[in-house]
Amino acid sequence: MLKRFSALAGLGSLAMVLGAWVFQYRFGMAPCAMCFWQRYPHWAAFGIGVLIVVLPGLTALHRGLAWLGALAAATTAGIGVFHTGVERKWWPGPSSCTGSGLGEGLDGGSLIDPTGGAAPVMCDQSAGEFLLLSMPSWNAIFSLVLVALWIRAATRAA
Repeated sequence: MLKRFSALAGLGSLAMVLGAWVFQYRFGMAPCAMCFWQRYPHWAAFGIGVLIVVLPGLTALHRGLAWLGALAAATTAGIGVFHTGVERKWWPGPSSCTGSGLGEGLDGGSLIDPTGGAAPVMCDQSAGEFLLLSMPSWNAIFSLVLVALWIRAATRAA
C-alpha cells in the first residue's frame, strides 16, 4: 500500500507539472515567477515517489520519504495559497514580480525583456480563472489532495 499510494501521489505531482506545461505552451498562459516556484516541490515529490517505487524493501526509509513527499506537496500548496492572496490583493507579493518595486510611472507591462521577448508576467495578475479560482488556487487544492495521499502512504503498511 505504501508504494501504491506513493506512486499515485508522485504521479499526481508529475501530472500537475505536465498540466502547467500544457497551459503554458498549448494555451499561451505564460507563468510568472511564483508559478515556477510552485512547480519545484512537485518535481521533488515526483522524484520521491520514484525513489520509493524503485528502492527495494526498506520500509522505514520509504515511510520517511513519504513524509518528505507530504512536505513537498504541502509546500507547493502553501505557495499556491500565498500566490492566490497576491493575485487577489489580500497581501503584498514579492516586489520582484508584482511591480511594486518598479518605481513611479512604471508598471509590469511597460518592462521589456532585453532579449526581445514579451514583457514579464506579473505575479499579482491572474492569467485566468476556472470556476472562480485561478491556477494557483487550483494548484493549492490539488496539492492538498496529494498531501493526503502522501500521509496515507506514510501511515500504511508496505
